[in-house]
Amino acid sequence: MTDNSAQPQHCTEATLVDGHALVFPTLRVLQADGSLYEQAQLPQIDKASALKIYHSCVFTRVLDERMLAAQRQGRISFYMTCTGEEAAVLGAAAALDDADMIMAQYREHAALHYRGFTLEQFMNQMFSNINDLGKGRQMPIHYGSKALHYMTISSPLGTQIPQAAGYAYGQKMRGEDNVTICFFGEGAASEGDFHAGLNMAAVHQAPVIFFCRNNGYAISTPAEEQYAGDGIAPRGVGYGIKTIRVDGNDMLAVLAATQLARQVALEQQCPVLIEAMSYRLGAHSSSDDPSGYRSKEEEQKWREHDPVLRYKLWLQAQGWWSESDDEALYQQYKQEVLAAVKVAEVLPMPELSTLVTDVYDEVPKHLSEQLEQVKTQVQQYPEYYRATAGKEHL
Repeated sequence: MTDNSAQPQHCTEATLVDGHALVFPTLRVLQADGSLYEQAQLPQIDKASALKIYHSCVFTRVLDERMLAAQRQGRISFYMTCTGEEAAVLGAAAALDDADMIMAQYREHAALHYRGFTLEQFMNQMFSNINDLGKGRQMPIHYGSKALHYMTISSPLGTQIPQAAGYAYGQKMRGEDNVTICFFGEGAASEGDFHAGLNMAAVHQAPVIFFCRNNGYAISTPAEEQYAGDGIAPRGVGYGIKTIRVDGNDMLAVLAATQLARQVALEQQCPVLIEAMSYRLGAHSSSDDPSGYRSKEEEQKWREHDPVLRYKLWLQAQGWWSESDDEALYQQYKQEVLAAVKVAEVLPMPELSTLVTDVYDEVPKHLSEQLEQVKTQVQQYPEYYRATAGKEHL
């Protein structure tokens, strides 16, 4: 149960408490040159896990670059990049147990790669081909993997937040030795689901880590036009949730914060909120043009805080990585991604009938009727149902 034992304090003079009275420090470990801040402490990390994190950084950079180009070529219909937020995603993912549930928003494919999602699985999902785990039912980049404890992504903003609170409460009821982490942006923190989810988790003391990537923009709306208070972190305190703010471009700081959050969530069976201060270097999505609402100078300023470069410099300072290693890894992933695109884009689409299968043991009559109506519609107007890369449905 929540500790409500604090004694109330009283006063005899009307006094307003300003919302900025609570000042949140930002945890930092790693400086831009790859050295540690004075008195900063390393999180638990060894060479193997450090290099695994970096491999996922490079993979994600290459995947983002190549698949955004593929979208521009009309080979896939949609894409969203993680560029600039790799540390916020991977630092958190690396702090988790493999069986902890991840409920992502849509920019956390780096975490899925870290868990072991293969390049072929990424491609099959984006091309919605016959090998896609979701059978082509989702938009590109809306991944999901039951085997890797990665809940399938929903397009509506913020819906995963109350779901994460409920899932974590279920873990608690079952006595599991795991937590749930829920990623979302600061824009989603303006949704009603954010408040419902945090309140539910706090009241029921669910072992969930709410991870807010504060990347500066909700599509085109800058952070200063989204909220009047000091970011998202104070809201956690308002709901009685333990909260920490961290430099979201600092891989080691995010790792340290999430390791602490997981330990507390598990041992005390309670929610924790992390606010990672970062910046979305890319566009919101392949349908967005950020030049209409922010300057190149602003973007360049944040490129100087590149989380991947900062982390690479730290790896090199440990003697664990070199420039030649780096060049070789980038080349390897570029070749593998291009080859995987060529394979995935020519595979056939799932049969249309899979729209109504694998939910019920027997397809209900009304769904069978709707399927026939869809088939008739597609056959009558095939020009409106052409799939990406020229493939046909049916």
